[in-house]
Amino acid sequence: MRTPITSPNGTPISRFTFGTMQFGGRADAKASRAMFDACVEAGINHFDTAYVYTDGASETLLGEFAAPLRDQLVIATKAAYKGGSGRENLLQAFETSRQRLNMDYVDILYLHRFDPETALEQTYDTLAELKHQGKIGHIGVSNHAAWQVMKSVAVAAQRDLTIDILQPMYNLVKRQAEVELLPMAHDQGILVAPYSPLGGGLLTGKYTGIEDKATTGRLVEDSRYHARYGQEWMWHAAEKLKILADQHSVSAATLAVAWVAAHPNALSPILSARSAEQLAPSLEAINYNLSADLYAKITALSPTPAPATDRLEEA
Repeated sequence: MRTPITSPNGTPISRFTFGTMQFGGRADAKASRAMFDACVEAGINHFDTAYVYTDGASETLLGEFAAPLRDQLVIATKAAYKGGSGRENLLQAFETSRQRLNMDYVDILYLHRFDPETALEQTYDTLAELKHQGKIGHIGVSNHAAWQVMKSVAVAAQRDLTIDILQPMYNLVKRQAEVELLPMAHDQGILVAPYSPLGGGLLTGKYTGIEDKATTGRLVEDSRYHARYGQEWMWHAAEKLKILADQHSVSAATLAVAWVAAHPNALSPILSARSAEQLAPSLEAINYNLSADLYAKITALSPTPAPATDRLEEA
């Protein structure tokens, strides 16, 4: 049976999450602090980082900011993006993360991605050890396929463990999670905290047309984001989202985040930014009342993926 995710003092996990991937990188310490404070003021208590983010600066800064409020916060980090999910690598990475965060206990530890080379039994034996020692509260998985999650669920259950939270990519132009991941998580009672609700910046409204595709920002400068969001229909969807946003006198970023949060599964979007100013439209989604009609109009801007069946004609 899953234990609800709460902070050390029993404060329920917030509906929205803040991802600190930019702390110590694109966001310096001052900008990072301003975003942390803005999130706390907005009611967010769930903060997400990882061993690999900004060479450790993300964890170090988050630990510094979180220290005075630690008992009321839910802190998540991730291990095994590099080096595999074997016992030695997991323990080494997690110990380094704890030292950076300056925390004896981390509320959530994610496996950052699935490791096909390591027996799941070894991985979950190690996680069971960490939980038994009182060093982690909950186990999460990120960047897993649905079958990989279910295989992990089975192995974890043999060790009296549960997988309590899942972190997939999900936004208006990246909807593959709707096929199996989101239905699976709903069936298993796993909380979903999707990352990239703004599509790497594509859905913020700052791109004024398809001509920007060749010249502007991270979507071009970072080869991963260029490949991920390089299809022309995605840019057209972003343009149409901006038109809808203007019609409703709201930021496109606010609509993009609110759309993810409005999914029937009650998802917990991971917000992120480089500055408090850039973050503000995403925070506005927390209190934005997205009507069913507007949700449907936004959904129609991108293709709905086919369900996971070999009888599509019957679906």
